[in-house]
Amino acid sequence: MNFNKSTEYALRILSYMSLNECDIHTADVLHNNLQIPKKYLQRILTDLVRGNFIISIRGRNGGFTFARNINTITLSEIINFSEGFDWEQKCFFGFKECALDQPCIMHGLWAEKHDAQVRMLNSTTLGDLKNRHTKT
Repeated sequence: MNFNKSTEYALRILSYMSLNECDIHTADVLHNNLQIPKKYLQRILTDLVRGNFIISIRGRNGGFTFARNINTITLSEIINFSEGFDWEQKCFFGFKECALDQPCIMHGLWAEKHDAQVRMLNSTTLGDLKNRHTKT
């Protein structure tokens, strides 16, 4: 599964922030730890505020923190907000339509794997990622 750069960065930022979900994360710390270009980082952070994932706190001790509980933010929600995601199954070989009466050789396996990915993205939250990370 390939995502555009903005989605990749949004997932990296929110995943990183979730490790210390109550902290206020500055753009400088995010930039230094995630190696995201500063201008791009600022744009993604602004978008994430607009999407109600994080809030911006102004002032000398300001930065960014979560707007809501990380256990309510799913990966599919982040992906949908960032780039939109076509959840429909597409033909593995790139055909516009798969002939249901004679599906391609990959159809069954591809449909199964695609559906599993969609279920995983819909059911996995940032809280789940944090929990898995702290167990390792």
